[in-house]
Amino acid sequence: MLKPAKTQHQFYGTTTLGEKGQTVIPAEARIALGLKKGEKLLVFSMGKDMLTLVKFANVKEFAERLESKLKELKTIIKHNKRK
Repeated sequence: MLKPAKTQHQFYGTTTLGEKGQTVIPAEARIALGLKKGEKLLVFSMGKDMLTLVKFANVKEFAERLESKLKELKTIIKHNKRK
């Protein structure tokens, strides 16, 4: 049995989009993230050709991380405008 991953950023392999638009999340990723059958996932576009899946239960944490990154970007932009 696979153990949950200890790192935040992990590559779990590849998956293929089927005829009905379905894809399989690799077993290692499901175990590491504690995903269970029937669990709701939110699907977000993260720009051109990028998708992110987020456990519905963690959407608040996801939003907080996005907000934090946005604040960092605004600070960088502000700093670069002064130059």
